[in-house]
Amino acid sequence: MVDTMACLRAFLRRTTRLRGASSRPAAGPSAGVSAEAWAPAGDEVLLDVPDDRLAPALVAAAHGAHGPAAALLADTRARERWEHRDRYAARLAAFARSRPEWLRAWHTAAPEDPDGRLVTVRLAVDRCWESPDRVELLRQIAPMVTEAAENSGRDPVPWRVALDSARGRHAGHAEFERLWEEAVRRCPHHYGCHVAALEYLAAASPGAHRECLDFAETAARDAPEGSALRALPLRAAFRCLTEGGAGAVERGRLDTAADLALALSAAQPAADPWPAELRNLLVYVLVRLERWPEALEQLRLAGPYATSFPWDREADDPLGRFLQVRDGVRAVVAGKVPAGVCAGRGSHAGPGAH
Repeated sequence: MVDTMACLRAFLRRTTRLRGASSRPAAGPSAGVSAEAWAPAGDEVLLDVPDDRLAPALVAAAHGAHGPAAALLADTRARERWEHRDRYAARLAAFARSRPEWLRAWHTAAPEDPDGRLVTVRLAVDRCWESPDRVELLRQIAPMVTEAAENSGRDPVPWRVALDSARGRHAGHAEFERLWEEAVRRCPHHYGCHVAALEYLAAASPGAHRECLDFAETAARDAPEGSALRALPLRAAFRCLTEGGAGAVERGRLDTAADLALALSAAQPAADPWPAELRNLLVYVLVRLERWPEALEQLRLAGPYATSFPWDREADDPLGRFLQVRDGVRAVVAGKVPAGVCAGRGSHAGPGAH
């Protein structure tokens, strides 16, 4: 197995020092994908729809009941479904920002419950992240975050939260390495932990796009077939394309990142909320690479499901931006407008974004 811990350390050494032409022609609009027949109407497209397991928990939480959320997260822990646990905890924490009553009731009823504690800590980090005083606030809650992680047993998700917190408070490399080692010891291929590490590396050396892609490619190469980690190079490619680093990386590597994610998408059901974020990110990257028919196919597979990420990185109205890009892709493939009209610019991701 490739040692991603060694890869992370090597990257940090290189980027500490760093601080002091396309291999594939772009696909044209002639690749026989129908641009008109399949797309749901704009008012049928939904943003950030929960899957059929999370939805009942959110409905119950809206009525003040925490039981379904507790059962859902307990099941992910018992079955070690860490990717689901990570995403569900983040979505529950996001819901609790404006509707916290059910989470307070959960904590009162079971203060030692590891599932309630996970949501509480995720919420605390997210709230600090949004503040202008983020660094100081995250330092104040660091003991709580660390305690939750250290008492989590085999669960890597609290360590992912700790990694996000460490990035937000500008933790040093030695501390981040320690947290990373604990995370990957529990789950070597956890996508969320690797996203947190990629974001930390990018923040540590903003110009080191090639090195970030090195890290992502190493992790993806080591991951088993079908692992969400195969999409990590796509995340690194997104950073290259949105932060001015595309010219520093060979076009072929960006295409390869997209190809890996295309294979992952092909193995997922169509018009399903779970792979929607992967497909939305794929659309963004494929558009920037001017691979129009493939972008259109991902839009078809996404169906009525749009996600805030990545569209909220370039617009205050992510759903509106998604629809704008979708219409542009359809027009390019249909030959109605010149290629290139849909390309956008992005910005930095927040703490818990997948």
